[in-house]
Amino acid sequence: MKESDDQRTLRERVDTETSRKTLRLAGLGALAGVLSAALLMPWVGGLGLVGRDAAATFMNMPHDLEVPRLSERIVLTDTNGDPFGEVAERERENVPLDEVSPWAPAALMAIEDDRFYEHSGLDLRGLFRAAVRTAQGDTQGGSTITQQYVKNLLMEQAETEEELERASARNITRKIVELRQAVELEDRLSKDEILEGYLNLAYFGAGAHGIEVAAKRYFSTTAAELDPGQAATIVGIVRSPTYYDPLENPEAAEDRRDVVLDRMVATGHLDAEEADEYIGGDLGIDHTPRAGSCAESEHPHYCQYVMDWLSTSDVLGNTGEERSELIGQGGLVVETGMSRRTQDAAQEAVDRHVPPDDTTKFAAQAVVHPGTGQIRALAQNLRYGFDDEQSGTTAINLAVDQDQGGSSGFQAGSTFKSYTLAAALDDGLGFGTSFDSPESVSVGGLSNCDGGRMSPWSVSNAGESDEGDHNMISATKGSVNTYFAQLQRRVGLCETSEMAERLGVHRSDGQDMGVWSSFTLGDQEVSPMTVANSYAVFASRGALCEPTPVRGITVGDPENGGEHIEVDSQCEENAISSDVADGVNHLLQQTFDGGTADGLDIGANAAGKTGTTDNAAYAWFAGYTRHMSSAVVVGDVRGGEQYPLQGVNIGGRNFGVVYGGDIPGPIWQETMREAAQVTPDDGFPGPPSKFGNPSSEPSNSSDDDSDD
Repeated sequence: MKESDDQRTLRERVDTETSRKTLRLAGLGALAGVLSAALLMPWVGGLGLVGRDAAATFMNMPHDLEVPRLSERIVLTDTNGDPFGEVAERERENVPLDEVSPWAPAALMAIEDDRFYEHSGLDLRGLFRAAVRTAQGDTQGGSTITQQYVKNLLMEQAETEEELERASARNITRKIVELRQAVELEDRLSKDEILEGYLNLAYFGAGAHGIEVAAKRYFSTTAAELDPGQAATIVGIVRSPTYYDPLENPEAAEDRRDVVLDRMVATGHLDAEEADEYIGGDLGIDHTPRAGSCAESEHPHYCQYVMDWLSTSDVLGNTGEERSELIGQGGLVVETGMSRRTQDAAQEAVDRHVPPDDTTKFAAQAVVHPGTGQIRALAQNLRYGFDDEQSGTTAINLAVDQDQGGSSGFQAGSTFKSYTLAAALDDGLGFGTSFDSPESVSVGGLSNCDGGRMSPWSVSNAGESDEGDHNMISATKGSVNTYFAQLQRRVGLCETSEMAERLGVHRSDGQDMGVWSSFTLGDQEVSPMTVANSYAVFASRGALCEPTPVRGITVGDPENGGEHIEVDSQCEENAISSDVADGVNHLLQQTFDGGTADGLDIGANAAGKTGTTDNAAYAWFAGYTRHMSSAVVVGDVRGGEQYPLQGVNIGGRNFGVVYGGDIPGPIWQETMREAAQVTPDDGFPGPPSKFGNPSSEPSNSSDDDSDD
């Protein structure tokens, strides 16, 4: 029998809604008779269903069963709309009946309810058989597809263990309540709606809820493409999803499939010759692994960051309960800010330079879009996992703050010098501001924001710095510690820390920033996300935006009452003046011209700064173009203070000391070189003239107040 003819014949068994209601009334009258005649059975008497009151009592039972939108997966997409992750409490993808192969409902009716299109929710023959055998102590089925649908709906909606147990209890009380709900449901829904609801709701084992996911799980196909053998295999699982699991118990699944195929032949849904093509043959499993969690995502750390953001953002509701309910319900398409090209490049770069296998060394990177705060990439070499005993894995997102699933942060080293530059320019100092910057210097006279006087601070240059006379340009190129210590004194320690806060800098652990003498050398524990986003303020010429991984959310099907939610950027347009931003941009471009970032050019206009902390606990590189800002940190997950980057072998290379330009710099370079291929190569505006000669040489003067 042809598929279309078979399906049409089934649905034409009920010609009109009137005939359905006639059958329903006749069935109710017969049911009342059944219940009356069953007085001899203790389980009926116990329910109070006696004599002529039986039908009335039955009809007065609760029957307002809600048919909710079924819970589905949440799909995360990149900026091109391509999925990279699925999250679901129940992995399900709802499909309309006309997108399901007719062999699936045919198999279901053959094995579960061959008179589905002829009754009105109850099958008296099946009911008699089940009642008698149950009364004899042999609990039997006999439920129609509609009754099974009711049971599954009640289980789906159960919020407590007690409700779940009540919905699945194997007793006559539950059976009769289920029957009442089924009768009412048949009055509200068409047969096709019930069949569609059942196929989308049913659990088919191996984490597959609904026919679409089951088709993908076992045969890597869609529900629309199922052949008779595949449909019979999947439908056969319903009876016992664990026992008939084709992945774990293929022999039992084959036997069950053959039983279903035989029933399809016996009930006229399938020709015997066609059934013979499948009976006794191999199941033909083509397994697609389970999804439904970030652990299975292509980019699990980014995925988990998005899910954490959804649970705390007011975009999906004003309360945690509202957000949790909507996330649990699923059916969301979350459009993220991830650039697949940038994300892939970032991941490849961190893996290449700090291989993840069996290591405690880590590399983490965040990439954000200046002017919007959209997060383009989050990458780290350590794989997503929860086994503390297994090296090379972690569930901690090392690129973000602690309250976002990240760490307590890492001292950022000389990347903080950029904030001192911004404070100096904001204070009116020029590029030519010069200091005699010896190898070591003692700096006194500093006060914190509470007016507390700091003790004299002794600071020395790192191995990558040259002593001598320096101005902003030469000191930035060489990352000269003793220069920046004096520049911070000139501007003010409190003013320097306040500038950092204006740029969005905060501690990763949520504590207040410590305002100490060594602030300009990056003694605060921050995340790569924070540093990348603060540098994005320079790139955007003054706009500070809240980092966000989401651009928009589609709830449900837009063509059927769904809603699209735009997620707007939250930006402060003038966190700093455009002049200050342009001045910093000019200074940080110089590092690529014979400075600490020499050799790290990306084939596009870029600005950046290396960072190495005291005793090489961590190494950093932060840099940006007009359209992308990124920060990279490298360290040891056991703690850089106890396990510094000194005398180490990383990626097959030996390092006496790891500086910012050694590993973080090349990671940044390879990521940004790729990112630059898909963004405009806009140059930075020229430096404002009010800051003096943009090519100023040091004045060879020890006057720390000199200013060209």
